[in-house]
Amino acid sequence: MRTVRSRVLIVCLAAPLAATPACGSKEEASVERHERAVVASTSSAPRIVILGDSLTAGLGLAVDEAYPALIQQRLRERGMGYEIVNAGVSGDTSAGGLSRLDWALDGNVKALVVALGANDGLRGLPIDELTMNLSQIIERSQKRGIAVVLAGMEAPPNFGERYTAAFRDIYPNLARKYHVPLVPFLLQGVAAIDSLNQRDGIHPNSAGAVIVADNVWSVLEPVLEGRAVRD
Repeated sequence: MRTVRSRVLIVCLAAPLAATPACGSKEEASVERHERAVVASTSSAPRIVILGDSLTAGLGLAVDEAYPALIQQRLRERGMGYEIVNAGVSGDTSAGGLSRLDWALDGNVKALVVALGANDGLRGLPIDELTMNLSQIIERSQKRGIAVVLAGMEAPPNFGERYTAAFRDIYPNLARKYHVPLVPFLLQGVAAIDSLNQRDGIHPNSAGAVIVADNVWSVLEPVLEGRAVRD
């Protein structure tokens, strides 16, 4: 199983920073579109914020193809009156997510999906730093009465088996500590599958985004059902 996961992460995480210059304009445009959408929204509907990086922002996809938009569609189909806020910023680390947490949680936020860590793992940032950042995001959100869902990520094997194993353990350990639901691996069923990824081999294509939405929805839906906000 570890061999498979290592192969997956080599494909998915080995090049995001290297690819950033070539994709910079698309990343900036994606972030700008989502930021404008959030700023322009005057809805008082209860919000679900998805805090992440380019995987969440939907790099290379139309706004309505990114997995947060697909989750919004499912909410509408089920008559659940939540508004999804895509707070994905390409290239962001857990520290970046923490630094913009207050902005991301503006408004009537009822749930937060934390989908950060891929860029921490790519850069080999300290395990303790990632743990601390994610812990603060969860703690500060829970203090505001916001339900948290944590999405797991994997680190590439470049920094050795000890680092990779310790990185993987962060997510279930935090889920147990803070009693939050866990998506074991955000890219489960998508990573390293050519037909489900864009040409860069890193970011899901529209078909891959549907599977990512499935991964998140399977954990998020029971949380929302417990809060039962419907039109």
